Amino acid sequence: MDVKKELGQKVKRIRLKEGFTQQQFAEKINIATRTLAGIEIGESFISAQTIENILEFTNMTFEDFFISSHLRPTEDLLIDIYSYLDKIKGNRDKVENIYKVIQALSNE
Repeated sequence: MDVKKELGQKVKRIRLKEGFTQQQFAEKINIATRTLAGIEIGESFISAQTIENILEFTNMTFEDFFISSHLRPTEDLLIDIYSYLDKIKGNRDKVENIYKVIQALSNE
């Protein structure tokens, strides 16, 4: 695993989710656009200050920034999903909402 690339991809996903260009996002988190580009492609290592700026700007928690559940095996993720579903199976509204989300995702 290349840590620089993983963190860079994470930063890019955050930027795109927020709806910013590299230039706009770099401005918001107080770094040069060229620095952000380097981080996103895994060429440059992100500094602690830049991480703090991203967390502050996006209102993310430290844990949210470093969560890597996407790296877990699919089977483990499915076990967690089934567990969550089991916890809410008595709540029709929640089950219905989850059904709609799954249905929408399967139509992509």
